[in-house]
Amino acid sequence: MAEAVERAPAARVVVQAAPSAAADARAPASAAPDARAAGRSPILALVPREILIGDSDEQFRQGDNAVFGRQDWTPPPPPPAPAPPPPPPSAPPLPFTFIGKSVADGTWEVYLARGDRTYVVRDKAVIDGTYRVDAIAPPLLTLTYLPLNKVQQINIGVFD
Repeated sequence: MAEAVERAPAARVVVQAAPSAAADARAPASAAPDARAAGRSPILALVPREILIGDSDEQFRQGDNAVFGRQDWTPPPPPPAPAPPPPPPSAPPLPFTFIGKSVADGTWEVYLARGDRTYVVRDKAVIDGTYRVDAIAPPLLTLTYLPLNKVQQINIGVFD
């Protein structure tokens, strides 16, 4: 007659099954000690899913555990190119207007205007501490902008 077996699961109870005599008889002699040693090792209880991954399936889609989350495989944009170096400083446009010129004893004089002021300049003269007259050789008057040491020229016309 068969015995009645209760099939209701026990909460977190794991029972190790005893090896049967028939299984011991069929095992080869060399494997018997290993099988028996393995049979005596304790079987650990399964860790419930709620403890391993949490009780909400939302954790699969969030943070570092984003197993099923959206992946963006496009590479990041390249770093921006370094800014070009600023242009070298340049002299401002000449503030002078040519009025006229004259020559006396082989020395040139040039008449320049700046706003309401009039300047009479000769070779090597300094104007307001910012411009130096380097050469007067018609058709050009050569000036140097002293703060940047930049050479500039004004057309003063040909020899009269």
